[in-house]
Amino acid sequence: IKQKKRHMGDTKHFCPVSLKEHFVLHPGLQEHAAKYKENIYYFSTSEYRDKFLKNPEEYVAHNEPIQAPPLRVCLLGTHGAGKTTCARQIADKLGIFHIQFEEYLQELILPKTRKKVGPQFDEEHEEDVNKIPILSEELEDFSQIKTETEKSKQEEVFTDEEEAIKANLMDSKELPPEVLDNIVPDWWKKEPFRSTGFILDGFPRTVDEAKYLSERGLCPDVTVYIQVEDSDILDRLFPPRLKKWKDKQQKKKEYKKKLKDLKAKMRV
Repeated sequence: IKQKKRHMGDTKHFCPVSLKEHFVLHPGLQEHAAKYKENIYYFSTSEYRDKFLKNPEEYVAHNEPIQAPPLRVCLLGTHGAGKTTCARQIADKLGIFHIQFEEYLQELILPKTRKKVGPQFDEEHEEDVNKIPILSEELEDFSQIKTETEKSKQEEVFTDEEEAIKANLMDSKELPPEVLDNIVPDWWKKEPFRSTGFILDGFPRTVDEAKYLSERGLCPDVTVYIQVEDSDILDRLFPPRLKKWKDKQQKKKEYKKKLKDLKAKMRV
C-alpha cells in the first residue's frame, strides 16, 4: 500500500519557532509535530508547537523563502592539534568570524589583570621580573616600581564573573552556566555574529559545556573534531618548548652573573 507523501513545511525538519525567534536551526521532533495548511511542521518543544498553533502565520513563509542563519561551526581537538591554524584558514575562506575561546576570555579580564594569565604566561612574566638593571640606583628604582605594582594588584577588585574566568584560565575550572550566559549566546543572537556566522575554536571542551549548548538551544551547524596522533603533537610542541626552556636557563645564568658583578661593585 502506497503511503501518502508528507508535505513538509517551509523549515523542513527544523523548528520554525526557534528559527524565527532565535535565528537557530534547531531540529524538530516527530512527537512535537503539527499540521498547518496540509504541511507538516516539526518543533523542538511542545511549548513551541503550541506557540506556533496560536499564530502560525507569524512563522511561515509569505512572499519569499524563510532566510536560513549563517554557518556556525564548533572546532574541537586536543591542545596542539592545530585548531587555531585551521580555524583561521576556514574563517578567511568562508568570510565568517574566528572566535578563539580562551583568547576571548583573556580579553574580558585583561583590563584588570593587565597581562594574560595562565600557566604558560606565568613563566614569561617571571622572566620579565628577572631582567633587573645592573646599577644600584636603578635597582632601588626597580624595587620601588615593583612594590607599587604589587600594591595596585592588591587594590584591584574582581567581580565573581571575572574570578570564575580567571580560575578557568589558570586552573581549568569549569565556567558556571551563569557566566557562560553572559558570553556564549551573544555569538548566536547578537550582531555582527548573528548575520555573519563564526567558527568557534576550543568550545565546548567538556560534556557539561556541550550540554549547556544543547539546553540553551544553541546548535552549531557543524562540529569538527581534529584527531591527531600523539607523536605528531609531540613533534610539533616539544622543539619550541625545549628552546624556550634553554633560553630561560641562559637568561638565569646571565642574571646571576650581573647580580654577582653588581655586588662586587657595591663592595668597592
